[in-house]
Amino acid sequence: MRPIDQRADAVRAFNRFYTRRIGALDDAHLGSEFSLGEMRILYELSHGDSLTASAIGETLGLDRGYLSRTLRSFKKRGLIATERGTDRRTTLLQLTPAGHKAFAPLERRAREAVVHMLEPLPAAVQQRLVASMDAIRSALGDPVAKLDRAEPFVLRAPRPGDLGWIVHRHGVLYAEEFDYDERFEALVAKVVAGLVEKWDAARDRCWIAERNGEIVGSIFVVAASKRVAKLRLLLVEPTARGLGLGRRLVDEVIRFSKRAGYKRIELWTQSELKAARKIYKAADFHLVGEEQHSLFGKPLTAETWALDL
Repeated sequence: MRPIDQRADAVRAFNRFYTRRIGALDDAHLGSEFSLGEMRILYELSHGDSLTASAIGETLGLDRGYLSRTLRSFKKRGLIATERGTDRRTTLLQLTPAGHKAFAPLERRAREAVVHMLEPLPAAVQQRLVASMDAIRSALGDPVAKLDRAEPFVLRAPRPGDLGWIVHRHGVLYAEEFDYDERFEALVAKVVAGLVEKWDAARDRCWIAERNGEIVGSIFVVAASKRVAKLRLLLVEPTARGLGLGRRLVDEVIRFSKRAGYKRIELWTQSELKAARKIYKAADFHLVGEEQHSLFGKPLTAETWALDL
């Protein structure tokens, strides 16, 4: 079986599990008189202001016929009211007082059901679960996910176990995203070990980025010489991309390097790492050298970038 088919089966298995877990297949959701689809429509009406049927259908991806029948039923039951828009060609929908009264306890019950599902889990597992859901939404193109993800992250010094995490995540992500073989992970392990052996707290620094209690990024700056610092091992987890974390980590390296008295920062990267190169260019690094190699199981172009401080 092809890897893509195995992944498709995994997605379908998750869908079957989760729809069953939240009662999506029940005729009535959360013991109410409404199905899950009807609850979603009521939610949009409750949190929106004078929406159109087409806007609701586009947001929820609902069949036009199903949506039309549901809205007619809601109007007949006195849950929604309609009015003409300013251009007279648009019909606006809004919940009536009876609609708000019917929906309020359902929303409270829905939130309590999720809380009940999460409460038995340790806090760290809850955070990973939410981060994974966030990653799914973002990867599948949900524009709202990017807004939801705009939460603060914190930078801190490494703790026991963090260096192992750096090696592990470099190995996993670069294999998944760029098809690098085990020699890349071995190189990262060697680099980390070498940094620890030569560590000078006045000249070297490592930052670990956390978001919601989970590590989502890292970076090093270490001495190459008295005047030159090296930026090493920039990593940003997929769940934290788009938040400006990569640029923030590079900015921290630049600020520290200036305070430590360095006159230049250099880094080594690969031409195919487009996101990282974009960050370096935005921070005014410039390309100073290239070389061809096959160190990680495929032909690559290594690049050296530099920033004069």
